[in-house]
Amino acid sequence: MTDPIRVTVWNEYRHEKKSPKIAAIYPDGIHGAIASFLGVQPGITAGTASLDEPEHGLTDEVLSNTDVLIWWGHMAHREVKDEIVDKVQARILNGMGLIVLHSAHFSKIFRRMMGTACSLKWREIGEKNRMWVTAPGHPIVEGLGEYFEVPHTEMYGEFFDIPQPDEQIFISWFQGGEVFRSGCCFYRGRGKIFYFQPGHETFPIYYQEEVQRVIVNAVRWAAPVNVVGFRNIPDAEHVVEPMDSVP
Repeated sequence: MTDPIRVTVWNEYRHEKKSPKIAAIYPDGIHGAIASFLGVQPGITAGTASLDEPEHGLTDEVLSNTDVLIWWGHMAHREVKDEIVDKVQARILNGMGLIVLHSAHFSKIFRRMMGTACSLKWREIGEKNRMWVTAPGHPIVEGLGEYFEVPHTEMYGEFFDIPQPDEQIFISWFQGGEVFRSGCCFYRGRGKIFYFQPGHETFPIYYQEEVQRVIVNAVRWAAPVNVVGFRNIPDAEHVVEPMDSVP
């Protein structure tokens, strides 16, 4: 029997507390909504953490029991403590998966892992977003058609200041004419990172079937691969004796 993939869904949990409109859409918070649909998937368990908890909810115990971390942030990126970002980065380099959603492109952890500004264009008028699959053989798009549409969302447009993705999964077209690299995979150390654009807080996007399918697929893709004998990535290893004889 295979152990379940342990997911922690992290959210600032600020918008839902400040705005009755947003609270009506996500009464248990965005993190609660995501954890809810993940938790009923076979082979996945899901917990939550949020900004105002001690250590932002990401204690050593929580991180050591997290296979995939999902990150949603928007209005309080700067409040995330650098020492927590350090710990999350170390876990990613050693195999933990990271899924970065929507406005978390500006989160400290994503910018740290990308090494760029991660800036983009945006417009919030509730326009349609058509998400085209650009890697039809990739496990993240399993069960989708050649595209799906989000009826109303915030526009994100190029130029998106990220490194060239290791795998490009989606490209979005928006009703106003812009396009955007809306699903991008990166490999860092032993860890896998997926950026996924849909999910503005004023729209019920995380209840949409296709969006949920992508996130579930991404969790399974990003889960750690257990390779016996690998050292921790941040530590240098002095190998004194060669494996084979040297003349």
